[in-house]
Amino acid sequence: MQTAQQILTAIRKMGEKDIPLTRVYRSLYSEDLFLTAYSHLYSKSGALTPGTIDDTVDGMNLERIRAIIEALRHEQFHFQPVRRTYIDKPNGGQRPLGIPNFSDKLVQEALRMLLEAYYEPRFRESSHSFRPKRGCHTALKHIKQKFPGTVWFIEGDIRACFDHIDHDILLAILARDIHDGRVLELVRRCLKAGVLEDWKYHATHSGTPQGGVLSPLLANIYLHELDTFVEDTLIPQYTKGKMRAGNPDYQRIHSRLWKARQRQQTDRVRELQAQVRELPSGDPHDPNYRRLKYVRYADDFLLGFLGSKAEAEAIKTALAGFLHDQLGLELNTDKTLITHARTQQAHFLNYAISTQHENSKITRNSKGFKGRSANGNIRLGLPQNLMQQQAKRYLRDGKIVGDGTLLHYSDAHIIETYQQRFSGIAEYYKYATNRSQLNRLQYIMQQSLVKTLASKFKLSAKQVYKKYSGRKVVDHHLYRTLQVEIPTGEASRLIYWGAIPLRVVPIGMKTINDQPKFEGALAKTDLIQRLQANRCELCGSTTDVEVHHIRKLADLKRRWAGRKEKPAWVTKMIAIQRKSLIVCRSCHLAIHAGQPTPNLHE
Repeated sequence: MQTAQQILTAIRKMGEKDIPLTRVYRSLYSEDLFLTAYSHLYSKSGALTPGTIDDTVDGMNLERIRAIIEALRHEQFHFQPVRRTYIDKPNGGQRPLGIPNFSDKLVQEALRMLLEAYYEPRFRESSHSFRPKRGCHTALKHIKQKFPGTVWFIEGDIRACFDHIDHDILLAILARDIHDGRVLELVRRCLKAGVLEDWKYHATHSGTPQGGVLSPLLANIYLHELDTFVEDTLIPQYTKGKMRAGNPDYQRIHSRLWKARQRQQTDRVRELQAQVRELPSGDPHDPNYRRLKYVRYADDFLLGFLGSKAEAEAIKTALAGFLHDQLGLELNTDKTLITHARTQQAHFLNYAISTQHENSKITRNSKGFKGRSANGNIRLGLPQNLMQQQAKRYLRDGKIVGDGTLLHYSDAHIIETYQQRFSGIAEYYKYATNRSQLNRLQYIMQQSLVKTLASKFKLSAKQVYKKYSGRKVVDHHLYRTLQVEIPTGEASRLIYWGAIPLRVVPIGMKTINDQPKFEGALAKTDLIQRLQANRCELCGSTTDVEVHHIRKLADLKRRWAGRKEKPAWVTKMIAIQRKSLIVCRSCHLAIHAGQPTPNLHE
């Protein structure tokens, strides 16, 4: 049997050459492929959350994987309905979320790896969501580098895109490239599994299950049709001319300026320089020069157009027609805005995006010539309501308050939580021109942190600063911090708040990888190697070996902190610093029953 690496490499090569996939279903018989899928999923926060039945990652073993493969071999594997729950949206309201059983997740992940290996080489550069080494920051980098000169932004919004994906159209798209009916049937079963809400079954006639492992990739395959339409039809149609025609007014004044310099008329030169810098060098209304750029992240997309507003409206109409006629989707005309790039701001990925226009900013280029360097460049900025949204959790009646939900945690955990919250915001907006404005949010969060620590330890704010005050050097700058050292064996670890520079990060520097750290590398993980060793790490048994999982190692440490005697399994997990433990069936049952477990070293 081939390894997962060999299977995916072969499929990727077929995708690169646009060769249809045949007989790919038998790749799902690979135990190594499912072990790799398991290594992708076991550490996820939802792995221990049950779906419609008590089927979670806990108790995973090789026999369970082999039983799934056997069901697939005989085409007897059926996806169970997902359990529907609701999560709050950032802007109000709730979004439905489906929670599949873990066995279904495992099959979806194996199928996802196969389909991603095939389709990833075929996706366009303009697509940035749910792809290896791509994310929000690569999409923003794409806009910064490809959209200069934009006059009109077209902000695309598809109404309830993921809920209205047509199953028949999606399967027809897949059938063009996948000539294996069993794979298509497996995808169809996944789509048609249905949902269970308040113990009532609801069939799914359209859409991809939100929360499903396979759903993001299926949505990308579906919306790849939109990428192809824009790049192969609209962009060639609305791109013409090698150079913009010259502006006659600019050329006339520039000619006078050259003559004044020849005659050394200093005052006249200054006067004409001021005039020429107020005029564009090219004709802004040149009908023979057009440019159209495009970027997509999930169901949100942005087009940058250099041309007339009437043509921008025509592009919007063409997009609406294609989505409706070819994909069965509806463009939300109220939210699909046409924004003037120089006087207004478009909103994409929660950044405020505009085209800069500042005639007074003059710099020299690489050849030594002066020019208006800012004009036409793309500006990425903070959205207007960001501060209010992020600060409201630390304010009450306009006053800064502490976070009462953290009072039962240690001081180190409280400081680290605040640091992670702010650093996440600061890192996400690392490309924002006005990133320094986050210092106001930083101040509010610091005061909230101080009040939280003061409330927990019954101290004054002054005493908190005195107790936790520290210094840290970052990028050759000294910052004041609030910090605490915690012992970690022979050494110690410094937990601190602050020391986050708020300077703008140049777009050319390394971007954040928004994808999981495991980016498809197929080397065996520590857990898989331990599971394949088939030996209980508590009693040494080699019979009925499976995996015991916990949600967080920190929770386990806090639960048993201060107790002189700890169960053997707790001591073992803390010692190896893992959220998983390889145990036999009898030891696993004893762990869940709260009964004593053997210790191999006693």
